[in-house]
Amino acid sequence: MNRIDNLKIKLFADGADFDGMVAMRKNPLIKGFTTNPTLMRKAGVTDYEAFARSVLAKITDLPVSFEVFADDFDMMERQARVIATWGPNVNVKIPVMNTEGVFTGPVISSLSRDNIPLNVTAIMTVQQVADVGEALSPDAAAIISVFAGRVADTAVDPMPHMRACRKAIASRPRAQLLWASPRELLNIFQADEVGCDIITATNDILAKLQIVGKDLTDYSRETVQMFYHDARASGFSISI
Repeated sequence: MNRIDNLKIKLFADGADFDGMVAMRKNPLIKGFTTNPTLMRKAGVTDYEAFARSVLAKITDLPVSFEVFADDFDMMERQARVIATWGPNVNVKIPVMNTEGVFTGPVISSLSRDNIPLNVTAIMTVQQVADVGEALSPDAAAIISVFAGRVADTAVDPMPHMRACRKAIASRPRAQLLWASPRELLNIFQADEVGCDIITATNDILAKLQIVGKDLTDYSRETVQMFYHDARASGFSISI
């Protein structure tokens, strides 16, 4: 049994490339999907609902998260309720705050009371996690997405940070902690170690699963070979 087989954490694929999402659906390791408006824009998506519905027509049995993009609470909730009708496997992504920095707790509470599966996103702090936990209905199914990769970008060690986040929602058994924005494959194993339920990663990171456990001496030689062949292909020379 290799290290991947020992993982308890669920792997979600993060992106907005339609063909890539459909391809990842065939990977038995992938247990769900996430996306957001920024990823969609980078992928050239111009019709939000049409894209979402095309994805849901192909991915029918795994959770897929789609995000609201309104900023005022009333419209945010209205968008969320529409998105929730697109498919039984949809998690509606609600940002933890609006652009003015106001906590979206009222929206979270209203939607979770009606058993709409949520993915509360763009979370950075332990206090935010605790606040979201309080806003959720006790038995509500929800994902709490902490952007651990961005936390690490600020030179904060994400592992103790995520352990504290785990404790902050201990009273919400149906709330799943998600490690978002990983920077490297190692983050998958770190997220598993600290007790996260889910990690979402881009296809580029997930593709590296195939080299888990690779012999490092062989990897070193392959790297040297790469440098050598690229130098020759570029026609580099040094006058001696």
